[in-house]
Amino acid sequence: MGGCAGSRRRFSDSEGEETVPEPRLPLLDHQGAHWKNAVGFWLLGLCNNFSYVVMLSAAHDILSHKRTSGNQSHVDPGPTPMPHNSSSRFDCNSVSTAAVLLADILPTLVIKLLAPLGLHLLPYSPRVLVSGICAAGSFVLVAFSHSVGTSLCGVVFASISSGLGEVTFLSLTAFYPRAVISWWSSGTGGAGLLGALSYLGLTQAGLSPQQTLLSMLGIPALLLASYFLLLTSPEAQDPGGEEEAESAARQPLIRTEAPESKPGSSSSLSLRERWTVFKFELLFFRNTSLSHAQQYRWYQMLYQAGVFASRSSLRCCRIRFTWALALLQCLNLVFLLADVWFGFLPSIYLVFLIILYEGLLGGAAYVNTFHNIALETSDEHREFAMAATCISDTLGISLSGLLALPLHDFLCQLS
Repeated sequence: MGGCAGSRRRFSDSEGEETVPEPRLPLLDHQGAHWKNAVGFWLLGLCNNFSYVVMLSAAHDILSHKRTSGNQSHVDPGPTPMPHNSSSRFDCNSVSTAAVLLADILPTLVIKLLAPLGLHLLPYSPRVLVSGICAAGSFVLVAFSHSVGTSLCGVVFASISSGLGEVTFLSLTAFYPRAVISWWSSGTGGAGLLGALSYLGLTQAGLSPQQTLLSMLGIPALLLASYFLLLTSPEAQDPGGEEEAESAARQPLIRTEAPESKPGSSSSLSLRERWTVFKFELLFFRNTSLSHAQQYRWYQMLYQAGVFASRSSLRCCRIRFTWALALLQCLNLVFLLADVWFGFLPSIYLVFLIILYEGLLGGAAYVNTFHNIALETSDEHREFAMAATCISDTLGISLSGLLALPLHDFLCQLS
């Protein structure tokens, strides 16, 4: 793990025997290392998922893609925008926001599927560097884009950054105390809240989407600083130290012998909370002062607020049966699809509450799934289990995006 500060050193005497290990760190130094790693993993979770969330929050603007002079995206302040499809009772873009969801998740899925085949050949530090560069590139490309296609290419860069980073950092937690999983998870929840809130707040304050995206270029720099400057070597927490971490990074994730499976280590994996993002787009209320784009941004912000709260709740509430959370999410999906079809909810504020509740469910499913895996897998299998779990949740998001495209077109054809 070349990016972390310090290294484990061993000295041999004249007979080739290993000397006595260095004494343990003093208590204050140990506590300092603990907090540095806790803050480091929280910031890594925040920065890794930030560009992903921002692209979802900007999905409506990316697909509307209205441009004014100076290549600045236009934010419609009007309370009731004209629908793109006048024959439909919905205010529909010509392309569903599921297109942005797919561009934001399919590259991640490919990375996670291929990771066991070759990612172990690349040490941690180059992976983190590539992740940071791709995140910065995504903001720049979308900000200066002149077409929807180019913007979607920028979203792909954000997906590459998020997917590569998630596989890398979740695998890295295997060499630190289990507590860092909670900090990482809380950070990813913070990314949802901060990403959605910052995009909403800056655009509401009058900045164009282009200016908003360019103002977020400090986040990739913070990601690199958190990894290269803040994290300590795992030597103080894990007997294997940095050398073992780097060695494990180069080992095949799939071994010839079948790993021991424990109840709940994989069968209880639930879909990540973002699989329901696509249904927000058509929950449009005309009897409000918020435009369609503004309503969509508020949906994203409230959803991510729920995610942040529940992903940070592991110390207060632990849930073993994560399948129940997935079931409740499915019930939410059915309820909101019924409202899109029949329009029986009288106020947008009821939808706000439901979306906040959905975020709470999704965030709890994420953090408790990874926590259960950390508890129920052996030390030798934990790194692989963390990386493999990423595949299942990303696959669920990808399938939801694929289903959302024809569903969006079908609903928009309703008169």
